[in-house]
Amino acid sequence: MTVAGLMSGTSADGIDVAVVRIAPGRQRPRLTLLAHEGFPYSAALRRAVLAAMNAASTATAELARLNWRLGLAYADAVEETARRHKLRLDLVGCHGQTLYHQPRAESYAGRRFACTWQAGEAQAIAARLRVPVVSNFRPADIFAGGQGAPLVPLLDYALFADGKRGRVLQNIGGIANLTAIPASAGSDAVIAFDTGPGNMMIDWLAQELFGKPFDRNGALAGRGVVLEPVLKAALKNRYFARKPPRTAGREQFGREYAAEFLKACRRQSARDEDALATATALTAESIARSYRRFVLPKMKERAVDYIVSGGGACNRTLMSMLWRLLVPIGCTVQTSEEFGWPAAAKEAVAFALLAWQTWHRLPGNMPAATGAVRSVVLGQVMYG
Repeated sequence: MTVAGLMSGTSADGIDVAVVRIAPGRQRPRLTLLAHEGFPYSAALRRAVLAAMNAASTATAELARLNWRLGLAYADAVEETARRHKLRLDLVGCHGQTLYHQPRAESYAGRRFACTWQAGEAQAIAARLRVPVVSNFRPADIFAGGQGAPLVPLLDYALFADGKRGRVLQNIGGIANLTAIPASAGSDAVIAFDTGPGNMMIDWLAQELFGKPFDRNGALAGRGVVLEPVLKAALKNRYFARKPPRTAGREQFGREYAAEFLKACRRQSARDEDALATATALTAESIARSYRRFVLPKMKERAVDYIVSGGGACNRTLMSMLWRLLVPIGCTVQTSEEFGWPAAAKEAVAFALLAWQTWHRLPGNMPAATGAVRSVVLGQVMYG
């Protein structure tokens, strides 16, 4: 079955499309990557997405228009990918653009509940390509008592579980998340959670201070000095001490948090490069501390493959910081590229696999990762 997966993450910078051939295997599905493309959001669409994410309130018309506009962008992206690579699709899995994610119950209109919303009208894709589309993956896990995230561990286990090597799959998108798979482990032994900020704060500072969409290769941070008092204070954030399962988003580490972080840097009379270096160090330190505190004690082996994917894998300064923090405690730091999976493609591949699971009425969540009380089939299917 040929399945396209679409992912647009918390960085809100664009759409990744991965096309995968998926076949049943003896223990896990077999996946072959056929194509991968990236499509940046237009400036106008990105402004609309960020405005919706950061708005305390917004007009119903704006949300409706954004939902449909995103659906059209997804349809364009998957159609163009199929055209470029001359592929005929059987199924599409679309994560959508997260506008709000509240994994813990809060009070609203007289009732307490958790909720999430991934925008992007999936029917636009189904109508354009005339193939079924699976979307809205997260609610089923939340109604099963989970946090609706992380959902990538199913793919991590399918691709990287090994009989002899313990492995940690670290994705660094807007938010950073890890999946830890001890050697010879069954799926019930997988550990997965969001470690904290990934590129989100780094990107915001690059835009605010340098007028750049992101810090290419970590070059700007590489010219700065880490402000240790600011870093030490930031690491006291209660999120970093919270035990898994846990998830994070713009609600924790978005624009407002980044603005306060920058003020703290300014109080140190810092150069702009120093603020960026310190934000990069916060991502690296929160990843390493999460591993040491919540994963390392549960890994049977001390020699672990630490495999990084996502946009952060292209940030040389961040990767150098991770290398210095993780190698001394027994990790071999690598990227998913070295295992044949492009760093920017992995999350899109994950939603192709999740769509395949849904189509075959197979569970897509891992309760050990999300906190759900049971495994459930995820998503909703729309037909062209």
